[in-house]
Amino acid sequence: MSNNTVITGLNTTLANAIVSYQKLHHYHWQVNGEQFFELHTKFEEYYDKFAVIIDDVAERILTIGGSPLGTLSEALSTATISEDSEFPKATEMVSRTLNDFSTQTEQIQGVIAKAESAGDRGTVNLLDGIADGLEKDMWMLKAFLKKAGAAAEKNAA
Repeated sequence: MSNNTVITGLNTTLANAIVSYQKLHHYHWQVNGEQFFELHTKFEEYYDKFAVIIDDVAERILTIGGSPLGTLSEALSTATISEDSEFPKATEMVSRTLNDFSTQTEQIQGVIAKAESAGDRGTVNLLDGIADGLEKDMWMLKAFLKKAGAAAEKNAA
């Protein structure tokens, strides 16, 4: 059932998950300010999700005859999102996370299309669940940013 375009796409999904996992740890460790308790917990929830995604995607790659990325340098060079060495403010962390999730969702949708063309239902099923989860997370992050923006406007008045 090997399909190189699906495997390549899955490795990009894997690379993005690896970068997200580390980036969310970074935010979890560095977040501070008024939203500390809420975001510290939320970033942990997200990186825990990505730990599962990493394993599931790597195992899917093996299942269809591929070889998952094996190094951090491969992940960084393959990913369509980037790591973050900065220490942004809490709301900027949320905004960057939202952008990453959006980029990943678009990338995953492309792999789903390739898997559908290849008749690879297992990959489609796996990625549908991941994309659905990211879409829900994006909705929540947008709501957080809207609330944070309203609070900032109120404080400025």
